[in-house]
Amino acid sequence: MDSPLQFHGRVVLITGAGRGLGRVYALAFAERGASVIVNDLGGDFKGVGKGSLAADKVVEEIRRKGGKAVANYDSVEAGEKVVKEALDAFGRIDVVVNNAGILRDRSFSRTSDEDWDLVHRVHLRGSFQVTRAAWDHMKKQNYGRIIMTSSAAGIYGNFGQANYSAAKLGLLGLANTLAIEGRKNNIHCNTIAPSAGSRMTETVLPEDLVQALKPEYVAPLVLWLCHESCEENGGLFEVGGGWIGKLRWERTLGAVVRQKNQSVTPEAVKANWKKICDFDNASKPQSVQESTGSIIEVLHKLDSEEEISPNPTSHATSTASPGFASAIGYKLPSYFSAYTELDTIMYALGVGASLKDPKDLKFLYEGSSDFSCLPTFGVIVAQKSMTSGGLAEIPGLPINFAKVLHGEQYLQIYKLFPRAGELKSEAVIADILDKGSGLVIILDVHSYSGKELICYSQYSLFLVGSGGFGGKRTSEKVKVAVAIPSRPPDAVITDNTSLNQAALYRLSGDWNPLHIDPNFASLAGFEKPILHGLCTFGFSARHVLQQFADNDVSRFKAIKARFAKPVYPGQTVRTEMWKEDNRIHFQTKIQETGDIVISNAYVDLLPPSRISAKTHPESGELQSTFVFEEINRRLKDVGKEVVKKVNAIFEWHITKGGSIAAKWTIDLKNDSGKVYQGPAEGSADTTIIISDEDFMEVVLGKLDPQKAFFSGRLKARGNIMLSQKLQMILKDYSKL
Repeated sequence: MDSPLQFHGRVVLITGAGRGLGRVYALAFAERGASVIVNDLGGDFKGVGKGSLAADKVVEEIRRKGGKAVANYDSVEAGEKVVKEALDAFGRIDVVVNNAGILRDRSFSRTSDEDWDLVHRVHLRGSFQVTRAAWDHMKKQNYGRIIMTSSAAGIYGNFGQANYSAAKLGLLGLANTLAIEGRKNNIHCNTIAPSAGSRMTETVLPEDLVQALKPEYVAPLVLWLCHESCEENGGLFEVGGGWIGKLRWERTLGAVVRQKNQSVTPEAVKANWKKICDFDNASKPQSVQESTGSIIEVLHKLDSEEEISPNPTSHATSTASPGFASAIGYKLPSYFSAYTELDTIMYALGVGASLKDPKDLKFLYEGSSDFSCLPTFGVIVAQKSMTSGGLAEIPGLPINFAKVLHGEQYLQIYKLFPRAGELKSEAVIADILDKGSGLVIILDVHSYSGKELICYSQYSLFLVGSGGFGGKRTSEKVKVAVAIPSRPPDAVITDNTSLNQAALYRLSGDWNPLHIDPNFASLAGFEKPILHGLCTFGFSARHVLQQFADNDVSRFKAIKARFAKPVYPGQTVRTEMWKEDNRIHFQTKIQETGDIVISNAYVDLLPPSRISAKTHPESGELQSTFVFEEINRRLKDVGKEVVKKVNAIFEWHITKGGSIAAKWTIDLKNDSGKVYQGPAEGSADTTIIISDEDFMEVVLGKLDPQKAFFSGRLKARGNIMLSQKLQMILKDYSKL
């Protein structure tokens, strides 16, 4: 069993706490250590009269059991006075349970202004006044829990309770907004619709049912929602008789009731009525942004058609065309992007490379013998050609970046990225597709180092609400996503994202505030900033490279992915992989929820290199060969003397064109020393990696070994201090 939920040090204000639900709440909070303000005006259930007896009896009951409580007799309309009681008595306010209420039941035709106003003043205005008085105090302490009390009558309606129903549903709207505004200050607001025996329910429920629906069955939910460990925010719950259920809005997929270049008619509504009301495959919007999204899409369609009739019942049509086709083939201005080892390391950290895995060192340490740039760094270079502003200048294609979603991504690598340099990216609008609810821009980006093509990227950008212009839906230019195999995955890798993952990844150049600013994320309809899709993309590509290519970046050919859902920093990503020849299919999920966030994805790998490091190059191919042979010849005369001074074994990896072309060992530890081609027969004390050209520069004294090391041209591992003794070989003895 989990430890009991306690409220020691918390101050709880409960309105209408003299009887029924409020009394039970007060006793329950006090029993678990809270200091309680028992607010009750003392009138009857119709709001008539006042007195102190009801609140005083509850306070006395709490104190008799050793709890802390004070009474307050103000109307909830005097919210400042009610909250001041809490501050004067206990110095703070942590929880507000808006429970006070009255009834003035009348059929709608008999409801008077007084009946309407009084019910709204107590329920809706009273909850507003008390909560507003507590709000700033909660913000300052960065903590608060608020309960609004709605009703089944507010959710579903009920005969004779028009005033009560309207007020109770109004409380739900108030709570939903407070949940959004309070989120950044750790203030949670939830709504309950209780079914419990009380003075008010006696008027609408049979006596035996009133007795069965004890308030004690409701209080546990209220206490949980008000506990500091509860993360629920903006929820609506029906509760009663020991049962609790969460409610949410549901909406049909609906129907667009007009044709291109035609106005809407009542006849079109009638014709589509079954579809409009069909709840099969219904959606469940959870924000204003989600709710209005489909309507905004229709408005954008209307905006794109210049001659829509202002008369909604007219049958007039127009022949306007959006002219998007003129944007196809448009070339964005060329963009030059310089980067250093630091930038590639920053990117690797941004997509989860970590020293927890020693094999990741090659991506994080510029002095690593096989320092490499992750292949998916290519999307960073290509993306800058879009975010530099060129995308907003496309003639005939006005883009609202607030409505742009990254739908799919393709990347193909032609050459390994230089460890530092400058790439030129050239972007062109390859095609524009009409998906009905939006249009898709296919953007091709080629990135060059000098005249050499390094990588090719294809971005599929979805513009919400700009479709419906009669364009084509598919294109032969699109790199197609491929469905995953229908069998269990061959390999799975999970990786925790850090709470700082988005803050770290954005340092690579994607400055969209959606990924860092809670207010901006909230406006976009997210509960908090989301992780960049291309960050998750990088995590998954790294997993494939690790699992099936032993982190050999030279084997990475291409990747294609479709973005399905967002990831929140701190969640665990799970990459599921299927191997079919040199293609690795994968999908990425959120471990905690099971949601698929990247779908229909694959990585194409090249076969392993067949170059043997032991193969002796043909005569004249490597200049270093003659040097090692000459060192071996001269050691015959001075070997014993050198072994005494050096006492170490050195293994050399000589590279050509970025690949290891030969390995040599200089053994200055055993006997009279020797030089031979191939890796050390025992273990080497120091391994040195250097190109054939740079090796000759060092030998000839044109390149200082220390400078070569710090510039990355010479790499060493093992006891690198021993390498200083090589001066004896290269200078003092060899005199080459």
